[in-house]
Amino acid sequence: MTIHQFIFAHAKPGMSEKEFQDYWINVHAVNYASKIPQIKRYMIDSRIPFGPEPADPLWQGVAEIWLRNDEEQLASLQSKEFLEGARLNEPEWAAFWRSVVLDTKAHTLLEGSPFQKNSKMVKLLILTKRKAGIPLEDFRQKMLESHAAKVLKLPGLQRYLQCHVRDNFYVVGEALLDCVSLLWFDDVEALEKAYKSPEYQNEVKPDYSNLFEGKYIHNMLTTETWIIGPEFRE
Repeated sequence: MTIHQFIFAHAKPGMSEKEFQDYWINVHAVNYASKIPQIKRYMIDSRIPFGPEPADPLWQGVAEIWLRNDEEQLASLQSKEFLEGARLNEPEWAAFWRSVVLDTKAHTLLEGSPFQKNSKMVKLLILTKRKAGIPLEDFRQKMLESHAAKVLKLPGLQRYLQCHVRDNFYVVGEALLDCVSLLWFDDVEALEKAYKSPEYQNEVKPDYSNLFEGKYIHNMLTTETWIIGPEFRE
């Protein structure tokens, strides 16, 4: 059982988005987070502008972290490398009070070509919360079956994952979000073409109002930087 973790973060006050992204990739990730031995694969997704967006987006980057199981995740949080390294360094660059962490189970709907260290593709992250009244298991089934079948028809789609928030996030109440969908395209132009396609307008887009709470839909277009990987670290 692999845990696919997402950490959504924003720059601390006074730091520009570019400074934040550069520090995360070139300082924090390399000198601190990557030293945590239990992390087996690690990627930074840097937000890039796309379409209408607020002056101050919720998040400006995402860490994707792969851990083997719950025991190793707990060990990572108790490690010296985390407690005396990554955790202490976080206030130097991130507004930690705005960070959101989601542990998920990933489902590959379109595998695509193997991950590349220096890929030039863009990746769209779609964060969603199911519509009130839809049971969680029903939502997951619809996402993986009928909704996925529609998304897979999008022209130019190169890879597609759905990452469903793990059950332990629902133990004492509702999770903040239910799913992070990841869609890869060759470039921004290919994504724009997909959005304008009949497949999106007539099939995928109507699903948004049927499945998701509108105020909890968050989109972020990113580029990828591998810190550990794409091969898993032993």
